[in-house]
Amino acid sequence: MAERAGTSTMTVSNFLNGTGKMGDATRERVREAVEALGYKPNAAARALASSGAARIGLVYANPQNAFLSAMLVGTLHAAATRGAQLMVQHGGKSADYETLAEALRALVRSGANALLLPPPYSEVVVGRPILAELGVPVAVVAAGRPMPGMVTVRVDDRAAAEAMTNLLIEQGHRRIGFIGGPESHGSTAGRRQGYRDALRTHGLAEEAELMVDGDFTFESALDAGEQLLELPNPPSAIFAANDDMAAAVISLAHRRGLRIPEKLAIAGFDDTPIAVKSWPPLTTIRQPIADMAERATLALVTRLAGGDSAGDDDVLVDFTLVERGTTGFLPDRD
Repeated sequence: MAERAGTSTMTVSNFLNGTGKMGDATRERVREAVEALGYKPNAAARALASSGAARIGLVYANPQNAFLSAMLVGTLHAAATRGAQLMVQHGGKSADYETLAEALRALVRSGANALLLPPPYSEVVVGRPILAELGVPVAVVAAGRPMPGMVTVRVDDRAAAEAMTNLLIEQGHRRIGFIGGPESHGSTAGRRQGYRDALRTHGLAEEAELMVDGDFTFESALDAGEQLLELPNPPSAIFAANDDMAAAVISLAHRRGLRIPEKLAIAGFDDTPIAVKSWPPLTTIRQPIADMAERATLALVTRLAGGDSAGDDDVLVDFTLVERGTTGFLPDRD
């Protein structure tokens, strides 16, 4: 609308809200743009915007994702304790900038005055004009790396993946398969690097055939796991870069009659609910997603209230390596 009227987004906002000053010519251009685009002011959104409350807009891609469920728990807890409101909007496919940008605009038009992003949405918008256009504080959970202009709350993915790979090596594994995530996720590179660092530290060769890509879904790891297990010399352990993919490998092992962990050790990342619902329960890296989302939400509320937010631009939280039933035995190849 601002582009059509040849003016700024703030000027359009002032026109719609009856605030600020502008010349008659500018006012007429904005009015014509409003009419041409068929814009209907949202009375409920205006009421929200004038209430002074923190209104956190959260976008999501997959409503069935366990990561999103954990994020919602932490965000809702923080919102309840601080009297903030949560607004939720589907953000479209994970790498579709235009759809995501329009979803963020829709949240702000509906009254959101801060935004909370799960991965990989932060990677999609970082450095893009939408952030300056919206002019609201943005926080990201589990981005994988610091994001300029956004609050980030994350674990050290590289160190966590290195710790898990070290565990598998210390248990006697020398051929360890790795199923990575999509390049669109900032955490993918860190987790892959941690795996490679551990191999190098222990003097183990880095073999391209043992590193395959998934997209953080169960279905993608079925294909990736088959690729690893069909190798002439298959790995004795597989480390998947999230729990959904690790659960897929557990399923494959059961189908093939491979005892876990005696014939195949399996590890994951996140410690989502599927980690304890699989059999055997999954050894994994726990990143406290709900706590991270709560901290990110509180940082946004602090910024909106004009409080001291120094030191929370990039927050590293501790991870935990949780050993369960899918690891713990030396490789048994007999």
